[in-house]
Amino acid sequence: MKIQSFISGMISYAPGGNEWLFNRRKARRNVAGTLNARYCYSVWLRHLILANRHGVLKGVPETVAELGPGNSLGAGLAALLSGVDTYYAFDVVDHTASDNNLNIFEQLLDLFQRRENIPDRNEFPQIMTEVDSNRFPDNILTDKVLEASLSKDRVEAIREDLLNIEDKKRTPNHITYVVPWNDSRVIKTSSVDMLFSMSVLEHVDNLELTYRAMYQWLKKGGFMSHEIDFKCHGHAKQWNGHWACSDIAWRLIRGNRPFLLNRAPHSAHIRFLEENDFEIIADIQKQAPSEIGRNELAPRFRSLSDDDLITYNAFILSSKSCKS
Repeated sequence: MKIQSFISGMISYAPGGNEWLFNRRKARRNVAGTLNARYCYSVWLRHLILANRHGVLKGVPETVAELGPGNSLGAGLAALLSGVDTYYAFDVVDHTASDNNLNIFEQLLDLFQRRENIPDRNEFPQIMTEVDSNRFPDNILTDKVLEASLSKDRVEAIREDLLNIEDKKRTPNHITYVVPWNDSRVIKTSSVDMLFSMSVLEHVDNLELTYRAMYQWLKKGGFMSHEIDFKCHGHAKQWNGHWACSDIAWRLIRGNRPFLLNRAPHSAHIRFLEENDFEIIADIQKQAPSEIGRNELAPRFRSLSDDDLITYNAFILSSKSCKS
């Protein structure tokens, strides 16, 4: 494991340490993260296109929830500009700032008005979710759809939500931001058509609770679209070196941070989906040779399957049975 990771763990216990670590991380991700409107545009359109391609969606969903939006609500704002009526954002820590969201919203509005093509992986190589074409999906987002979704009154209503997002007493027009969420009852049961996340589920501490909550939030026939990153996120020299780290060492690395990595492999997510009666529609895995030997694995990871040991990313699309 990298010494910098242990140092960061120690810094997290100091007064203001977590804020300093967060700002340092945010500064590194400004160029190609959720503070970049083109990144958010690319993320949302990929989820939308793949849901239509795999038949779990026809057109644009009415109600969408995002788990872990991060530094901005950009992907959710892109969903709203596509015609989504209601957007729920669930996070553990309040990362967003109104100024950031408003700035990204104006940039996203311009991208949709120009029907900009989807930024490709040359621009954002960390997005592993692939689509057949990077052309703007005008077969889904037709002129008629965008005429309604980009209307002046609707755009103003979204702006109003962003300006007043910190007012917990407001009645939202389109956006509800819940932070921290720690209870599945934060929204009404069976009220969401689509739930999505981008490189988030590898950070969630209680996956069992989270999958159960997502099942409860979804309507019958609703679906989830998740991209999950199983790499070490820079905490080790090897891409899968975090599985060689003992639990004691990992606790030191985690320190007092509100989240880090749960280190759950691909098969754990499949198990939680199956235990909650989700139907797996697509499971697109990306694999690379393991950079550590089985003899180097920490005790809790010695039973990792051969597939888990080499799977560094997965796009998983699943649906809630209409019979549920």
